[in-house]
Amino acid sequence: MMLLCALFFVLLLSFLMTAGLRRYALARSVMDVPNARSSHTVPTPRGGGAAIVLTFLLAIIGLMLTGAVDRHVLIALGGGGALIAIIGFMDDHGHIPARWRLLGHFIAAAWMLVWMGGLPALIFFGWHGDMGWVGGVLAAVYLVWLLNLYNFMDGIDGIASIEAITVCLGAGVLYSLSGLDSHVLLPLALAAAVAGFLVWNFPPAKIFMGDAGSGFLGIVLGGLSLEAAWVAPNLLWCWLILLGVFIVDATFTLIRRLLRGDRVYEAHRSHAYQFASRKFGRHLPVTLAVAVLNLCWLLPIAFCVAQLGLDGAVGLVLAYIPLVLLAVRFRAGEIEK
Repeated sequence: MMLLCALFFVLLLSFLMTAGLRRYALARSVMDVPNARSSHTVPTPRGGGAAIVLTFLLAIIGLMLTGAVDRHVLIALGGGGALIAIIGFMDDHGHIPARWRLLGHFIAAAWMLVWMGGLPALIFFGWHGDMGWVGGVLAAVYLVWLLNLYNFMDGIDGIASIEAITVCLGAGVLYSLSGLDSHVLLPLALAAAVAGFLVWNFPPAKIFMGDAGSGFLGIVLGGLSLEAAWVAPNLLWCWLILLGVFIVDATFTLIRRLLRGDRVYEAHRSHAYQFASRKFGRHLPVTLAVAVLNLCWLLPIAFCVAQLGLDGAVGLVLAYIPLVLLAVRFRAGEIEK
């Protein structure tokens, strides 16, 4: 009961903060004005993701005071996430050159890895191994890619929020079934913080998340997945499976654009979810489809990995095959005609 009350408080606080940020954005004309690369048609307030950031950081402080979660994990997530949010906020309100943003991203990733102890030994198609410093480098690249792809995928109403909520709830279910009740707190707190924002971001959105919120979610979800690897190696595979919709769409699109010689740092509308939203003429069906895929396809496979002994890498391949087919079906990475 105390946990439910705490989560409701986090949700309510995020909801109220988002309402305040929306009023501020309207008063100061902090608006996302549609352009040729936009997926929306009406000027909309932006920067609401700051409510997610502030609420979750307050939840981290609360957990630190109670001692319910490992202090090193809280410092890793809080410090790395806060740095990314600051960089995103500054970029939202001005412009930071890409090279300096990227440097900041790697500093935040390094901060997380240092406090978490790097990347633990993993199981890959039955092979057990500790990759040492190479694993640390790969983990840093993984965190930086995840925070950037989350920014890329935050392009239609509600999609980034729905992804975070369903992934965190799925992870919470897997932790509970595995008897890891203390590890449920952080994913559920993040889900509650995002849910309060989603009330305002659900299609048609009344406020957008902004880079501060999307980048924060990306690196925190990545940090939670690496923390899970220290608890049990197979849980990292579960997180990668649960995050499959965003990982596959963003990575498939990036590869296609690289092969074509596009400037990948420029804004575009060639992700599969963007083609799908234009095909259906609305954002809502695509956003809800992400929730269905996460809960009805990816979560059951992650369950098989966590509970039934399915090899994590095998489960990942099985989970991603239909997602790749959907990316092809919805023309991910193609030039818009």
